[in-house]
Amino acid sequence: MTDQQACCSPARVAEALPAAAAPYRGLDRSGGEPPSGMVPIPGGTFLMGNEDEYARPGDGEGPVREVRLEPFRIDPVCVSNAKFAAFVKATGYVTEAERIGWSFVFRQFASRGVMDATVPQAPWWVGVEGATWRSPEGPGSSIADRQNHPVVHVSWHDAGAYASWAGKRLPTEAEWERAARGGLERKRYPWGDELAPGGRARCNIWQGRFPTAPSRGTMPVKSFQPNGYGLYNMVGNVWEWTADAWDATHKVIRGGSYLCHDSYCNRYRVAARTANTPDSATGHMGFRCAW
Repeated sequence: MTDQQACCSPARVAEALPAAAAPYRGLDRSGGEPPSGMVPIPGGTFLMGNEDEYARPGDGEGPVREVRLEPFRIDPVCVSNAKFAAFVKATGYVTEAERIGWSFVFRQFASRGVMDATVPQAPWWVGVEGATWRSPEGPGSSIADRQNHPVVHVSWHDAGAYASWAGKRLPTEAEWERAARGGLERKRYPWGDELAPGGRARCNIWQGRFPTAPSRGTMPVKSFQPNGYGLYNMVGNVWEWTADAWDATHKVIRGGSYLCHDSYCNRYRVAARTANTPDSATGHMGFRCAW
């Protein structure tokens, strides 16, 4: 990954886990009834990628190409803390961040347990001992008042484990982009080309001067207006894991997060993409499932 990619989503150096997570390989759920509440996305072709002045060639956004997909379903929202808690209660699952003992937290939010594990090219990220999905800012923090916020500090393996338990899978990158576009063609955002139509915000991204202004962090999974398919927060709020590989050691994440800002990272566009290692976890990465 490039330095600029790392500033969006820092990756941990591979390290031995006390107990290795089972590899996620997705599920074949072509038969039977889909899980309830999922949104049907029509099959067919769409134009994927971007080549305009906002595109980042090094990220592989282009060229714009025609992609054909079979019909599929996708969750209207990211997996929330409440839903992930139900999974953990039912299975006893322990996330990779919990087993490793630390995760990346935005420095402004870090409570206690700050380590020396910082990101040189992005000093606003720090490693925090005890930062997990239950304690997003580290020891002493809680999700008690954030049950309907997206779960964070989940790795690609963790997301896949939840998806398998729920009878679903992670979306492919192409499925994610098709869904995010909401039926619109060649538009920059899920709602069109203007970031804030009529001066009204349509997504949760950084407000004010980055990285010194106060940030509000994550917002509920049903914030803002849904796109044309009825999907919420396809850009901003949290990065979302996809099933696809970026290269031999990274998985693709899409959508940007509450830390994205045009001054350094405008990857809160439907064609934008970056990646992280499958065992990494941060305070701004979550996921939604497909079927």
